[in-house]
Formats: sequence, structure tokens, C-alpha cells
Amino acid sequence: MHPAVEWMERRQVLLYLAGLALGAVVGLAVPSVAAPAEATITPVLALLLYATFLGVPFVGIGRAFREWRFLATLFAVNFVLVPPVAWLLSRIVTHDPVLVVGVLLVLLAPCIDYVIVFTGLAGGDVRRLLAATPVLMLAQMALLPVFLWALVGGDTVAVLDPGPFVEAFLLLIVLPLAAAAVTQLISRRAPVGRAWEACVASAMVPLMVATLAVVVASQISAVSDQLGALAGAVSVYVAFAAVLAPAAMVAGRVSGLDVPGRRALVFGGVTRNSLVVLPLALALPAGFELVPLVVVTQTLVELLVMVCLVRAVPVLVR
Repeated sequence: MHPAVEWMERRQVLLYLAGLALGAVVGLAVPSVAAPAEATITPVLALLLYATFLGVPFVGIGRAFREWRFLATLFAVNFVLVPPVAWLLSRIVTHDPVLVVGVLLVLLAPCIDYVIVFTGLAGGDVRRLLAATPVLMLAQMALLPVFLWALVGGDTVAVLDPGPFVEAFLLLIVLPLAAAAVTQLISRRAPVGRAWEACVASAMVPLMVATLAVVVASQISAVSDQLGALAGAVSVYVAFAAVLAPAAMVAGRVSGLDVPGRRALVFGGVTRNSLVVLPLALALPAGFELVPLVVVTQTLVELLVMVCLVRAVPVLVR
């Protein structure tokens, strides 16, 4: 790894905080920057998601099913345990339907990207978790609309215009996903493809910083009078991590997983897929302007939680 890339990886949490702070300062000081910042979100986010999906080993998807016990436990945690926990915790902000939509949108989608990094730092089984990521990605794409309809309510979902959702899904999820899969196929046959993958991977942190900065800069002026409401969302996210971490530890022990597998399960249960749901948050209609910041706030809270878990999980799961 290049020294500059290694430096960014070690300090990624601080860099993400800097990106959020820069976006907030610029967006509040110069409200007119909102329109051009919003125009840059789509290309920056598309590049970031392409880089994210490029790290998902789609060509080796069959390996996940060979680790059936780990995969079944990971699915049970994310798609059986998480939905009721997320719904119960969303009652904290039930006074604001916009916050409910935001927190459920992000909590119902398991992470597929930097969860791998933090799992490795805590001594978890990166190989098994990496093999499971394509299956997790496909499953959440299919189940997220169902969970939202069931937990948010049909009346709320009915007022959402499906057009922007479909456009965001195709442009910011399907297209980067297909491009990443094609790139992986090329890299298996050509050295230049592997070099390109390494180059894109080294840009992950700067792309994440840029995405956080432009999203906050584009939205913060319009919702500045509602920023106090984000405190409720923060409490939901902290409580979610506090519930899911020990629950995943118990699930891993009940399933008979080894120590690296149980550690990976903790991170696979706690981390959420804020990057992938962000395009959907940005596609919400008028009245839901706060939702993108609710999603971005989850990223900030989660990164701080991950720093704590990297130290705590090796002690708690032996």
C-alpha cells in the first residue's frame, strides 16, 4: 500500500469528520452553494459506489454458500433480528415521521464496504465476511422495499413518488454495480485491470470525504432550523449498536461459530449500508429534506462506534 493511502486509511475517521465540518461551514456561510453542491452529488456518489462495489467479490459468490453456518447466522441477525430492533428503536423519534423514515432506511441495510476493514482490525474472519457481501447486497436490494412498507406503513410509502427512486436505483446502484462486475471480470484476465482496481481502491477515502462534504453543503442550509432533531437520530444509532453488538455475540455462540467468525458477525450486524441508501434518501420528495442528513449522521456515529468496537470486540469475544 502506498504510504499516502496508508496514512489516509489510518486517519479516515478524522478525515470524514473534516469533510462533514467543511460541508457544514461552507453550506451555512454561503447558502448559494447548495445548488452547485447538489449537482455534484450524483457523479461523486456514483464514483464512490463504483469503488465500493469493486471491493465486493461477485465472481466468487459461490464461496459464501460453502460457509453456510456463518452465512445463515449473518442473515438471521440482519434480516430477522434487525427489523424488529430497528422498528422498536425508531419509536424514540416517532414524533417526527421524517426521522422515522430516515433511521429505518439506513438501519435496515447491512454494510458491505468498510465493515471488512474494521473486522480485520479486530481479528475477525475477513474471508468469510467478504464472501458473504455479494449475497448481503442482493438480499437487501430485494428486502429493503418490503421492510420499509411493513415498518413505515403503507400510507407513508404511498406518498413517495417511485420515479426518482427508480432513477436513483438505476443510475447510482445498478450502473456502478454492473461496471464493478465488468471491471472484476477484466481484471482476472488483464494486469491493467488489476492495476485499475488498486487505483480505485486507493481513492475510497477521498471519495468518501468529498461525498460527505457535498451532501452536507447541499442540504444543511435548507434544514438548519431542524438540526436539533438529529439528536434523536443519534440516540437511535447509539442504542442500535448497543443492542446489536451483544446480540450478535450471543447469536455467534449459539450457532457454534469460532472466535474469528463471531467477531466478524458482530461487525456484520452493527454496521449499516449508509452509502448505498444515500441515493434513495436524496430521491425523496419535498418534506423529506432532512433524511439525507439523517443518513450521513448515521455514518458519523457508526465510525466512532467502530473505533470503540475494534478495541472492545477482541476482549469480549475470546
